Amino acid sequence: MNCKHAANNRKQIHMIGNAHLDPVWLWKWPEGLGAMRATFRSALDRMKETEGFVFTSSQAAMYEYVERCDPELFEEIKERVAEGRWIIVGGWWVQPDCNIPGNEGFVRQALYGIRYFKEKFNVDIRVGYNVDSFGHSGMLPQILKKTGMDYYVFMRPGPHEKPELPGRIFQWESPDGSRVLAYQIPMSYNSGWSNGLVEKIEKTKAELSESQPLLMCFYGVGNHGGGPTKENLQNIQKAAEAATDVDILLSDPVRYFEALEARGLDFPVVRDDLQHHASGCYSVHSEIKRNNRKAEHGLVSAEKLASLAGKLVGFAYPQRDLTRAWKDVLFNQFHDIMAGTSIKEAYEDARHMHGRALQVADETAQLALQAIAAKIDTAREGTPIVIWNPHGHRQVAPVAGELMWRPKEMALFTDGGEEIPYQLIETSAVIAPGERKAITFVADVPAGGYTVYWLRDRKPAAKYDGLTVTDDTLAHEYLELKIDRRTRYIERLVDKTTGWEVFAGDAAVPVVMYDSSDTWSHAVFRFDQEVGRFIDAKVEQVENGPVRGILRVTSQYGRSSIIQEFTMYAGLPYVDVKTTVDWRDQYKVLKLEFPVNVSNPQPTYEIAFGVIQRPADGEEEPGLHWFDVTGDCENARYGLSIINDAKYSYDVNGNRMRLTVLRSPVYAHHIPRETEPGEFYHFIDQGIQEFTYRLVPHQGEWQEAEPARLALELNAPMLVLEESNHGGNLPTTYSGFAVDQPNILVSAIKRQEDGKGYILRAYEAHGKSTACTFKWHQAREWETHFEPFEIKTFLVPDEESQEVIELDLLEKPLA
Repeated sequence: MNCKHAANNRKQIHMIGNAHLDPVWLWKWPEGLGAMRATFRSALDRMKETEGFVFTSSQAAMYEYVERCDPELFEEIKERVAEGRWIIVGGWWVQPDCNIPGNEGFVRQALYGIRYFKEKFNVDIRVGYNVDSFGHSGMLPQILKKTGMDYYVFMRPGPHEKPELPGRIFQWESPDGSRVLAYQIPMSYNSGWSNGLVEKIEKTKAELSESQPLLMCFYGVGNHGGGPTKENLQNIQKAAEAATDVDILLSDPVRYFEALEARGLDFPVVRDDLQHHASGCYSVHSEIKRNNRKAEHGLVSAEKLASLAGKLVGFAYPQRDLTRAWKDVLFNQFHDIMAGTSIKEAYEDARHMHGRALQVADETAQLALQAIAAKIDTAREGTPIVIWNPHGHRQVAPVAGELMWRPKEMALFTDGGEEIPYQLIETSAVIAPGERKAITFVADVPAGGYTVYWLRDRKPAAKYDGLTVTDDTLAHEYLELKIDRRTRYIERLVDKTTGWEVFAGDAAVPVVMYDSSDTWSHAVFRFDQEVGRFIDAKVEQVENGPVRGILRVTSQYGRSSIIQEFTMYAGLPYVDVKTTVDWRDQYKVLKLEFPVNVSNPQPTYEIAFGVIQRPADGEEEPGLHWFDVTGDCENARYGLSIINDAKYSYDVNGNRMRLTVLRSPVYAHHIPRETEPGEFYHFIDQGIQEFTYRLVPHQGEWQEAEPARLALELNAPMLVLEESNHGGNLPTTYSGFAVDQPNILVSAIKRQEDGKGYILRAYEAHGKSTACTFKWHQAREWETHFEPFEIKTFLVPDEESQEVIELDLLEKPLA
C-alpha cells in the first residue's frame, strides 16, 4: 500500500491496526481463545496481502494460550515481531480493570507480562495500553515508569465523562511526581465491519490542531476479535491518496509517540485519576471482588512466609506454583471479568481459577509455617501456639484458633512469661463439650516474624476489666458504642480519649437505593434514590468476655436480611463489624450509611500505593481497602476511616459516608437493550455473602488513624498454629524483616524471578518524605529515603557479603 510518508511539519494521522480482544465477556474463555487464534491468523494474512501493514496487540495471557495450543501460529507471530510489523504494546498479563487490582496486582500484571514478552519475543515494552478499561487509578504513572514505560494509551473516560481533560494528549502525573505521556483514543478502538472508518478518519482530521498536530486513529473489528479488514485497508488507501493537508500513515503507537516527541511540543499536566465511565462496575458481583482481594493478599502472605521459611530452614520456595497462581489472579482481573460485567457462566470459570490460586496460597503458607514450627525449640511446659505476622511492622491484633481437647481450666502466657487473658468462643463443630475448644486473644507479634504463646493446665489469673458489654453497649478505654433500642442502628460512638461524638445521627444504617441501570450503570454517576431502609431489627448480646464483646443486630428489608456483629476488642481503638447479607432483591443497591460529625468534610480514598482526595459531592467512587472523611468539629480536626476486606465502591455526600455493599442488576445487560417485565433473567448478587468492615475514629488528619496499616492487618491476618513440644534450633520469637517508620509499608517479600536473592518492596503510605531503616533477619540493615507515595524495590542477595541494591518493578537494576 502506498500511504504517504510523513513530511517534517505536516499534520499526521497514524492509523493503528488492532483487534480489541476480550478473552471473556459475552462468552467464556474457550470461545475467546478461538477468537484470538482466528484474529491472529487474519492479521498475518493482511501482512501477506498489504505492504506496510502493521498490527498492534497486547495481553501476554493470549500469547501464552496460543503458544500452548497452536505453536505454528505462534512461530509465525514471532517472525513478524522480529520484522517490526507485529507490534506488542501494553506488556501486562491482560488489560485489567485499572482501579480494583491491589498494589501487587498491578506490579505482577507488568512483571509477568513484560518478562513473558521479553523471553518469547525479545521486545521491550514502552507503551502502556488499556484501551477498554473503565477507569484508571491515579498511581498508574509511577507503576508504568518503574516498569520501563513512558507512554499510556486509554479511551475511557471519554470527553463527555471527563470534560476537564485538556485534550487528547497530556502529561499524566501520579501523586509521587512520576509522569507518562498519555493519549486518549478518539471515538473508539474499533472501526467495525461497515464503511464507518471513512467517517472516523474525517472526524480525527477535524481534531488536529497546532497543539495536537499528530493523532492516532484506531481501526479493526474488535471485542470478539477480528482485526483489520481488507475493506479497512482499502479505505485508508483512498483517504491517504485524497488527503492534501495531512499525512495518513499506517503506523503503531510506538512510532506515533516517537514522532510526537520529535516535534518538541509541551503538553499540559493532569494530576488526577481518570474516572468515571461505568461507576456501577466497582460494586456489582461481590464474589469476584472478594475472591480477588483474598487471592491477592493470600499469595503475598504466602510468598512472605515461604521466603522466611527458605531463609530459616531451607524450605523449597514454590516459584512455579506461585507464578501459575498469580497468573490465574491476573487473568481474572481482566476488565470485563473483574468489573462483574460478563455472562453468568464466565464466573464459574473465574471461581475455579481463584480457587486454584487460593489453594496454592493456603498450601504454601501452611507448609512453610509448619516447616518453621518443626524447628522451633518448644520443649517447655505448655502447649505452644505459634503466631505468624506477615507484615513489616509489629502487630498487636486479635487472633483466634481451634484446639483439640484441653482441660477445663487453662492459662495463656506470652513467650516472655506474662499471663494474658483469653476468651473461649464457639467452635465450628457442633460436638460433645470438651472434644474441641476455640479461643481468641490479642497477640503481640514482632515484624515479619513469629512468636510462641503457651497454654498451660492451670487456673487462669489474668483478667481485663476495661471492657464493658451490656444488651446495647460496648465500651472500653478508647471507645463507647451504643445501639439504639428502637431502630437498632448505631445511636452513638464516642471517642473517649477526646470526648468527640463520632456520628451526627444514626450510623451503620443499611439503606436501599433504586437502580434500574444496566450492569455497568452507563451514564449513572450516583446511587441516591432511596426506597427504604432495613427495619424490624433485633439486637442480642453474643459474647461478653475479657477479650471481646459482640452485639449482633439482625434487620430485614422485604425478603432480604442483614446481620451486623459489632465487635470491640480489649485495648484496641476500633470496632470490627462482621456482616452477613442475605440479598433477595433486584434492581437495587445496598449501602451502609455513616454521618460523620464534622463540617468542611474532606474525603480521602485509598488507591494502589497511595491515596486520592475527591470532592464530597455524592458521586460514586472506586477505592481499595478504605476511605476516610476528616473535617472540623469544635475548633479541632477529627475524622473516621472505614476499612473493609471485600468492597471497592463508596460515596461521600457532605459529611455522610456510604459504603456500597452490592448491586443487583441483570447479568451482562447492556443498554440500549431494555429488560422486559415478566421475563426471566439471572440477577447478580443474590443470596448470602459475608464481609467485615472496621470503624477507626481519629483526631487529626487521616494519617493519624494509619488506615493503610490497619487495612493490611484486616485483609492479611496473622496465622495461628497449635504445635507439639519438641527440641529445635530456632528461637521462640523471631523477626525476619522490619522497617522502623510506621508510614513505610512492606508490599512484598519474595524470591527474585531470576533466583539471585530476595525481593523486598515497600512504599510510603502517608504522603510524607521519610528516611527509614530496613532490617533483614537480624544480619543486615540498610537506610534509604522515600519521597511521598514512592515505591521502592530492593534485591537482598543470598550472599551476605553482597550489597543490597535497588531495582525497578521488573526486578532489574535502576538505570
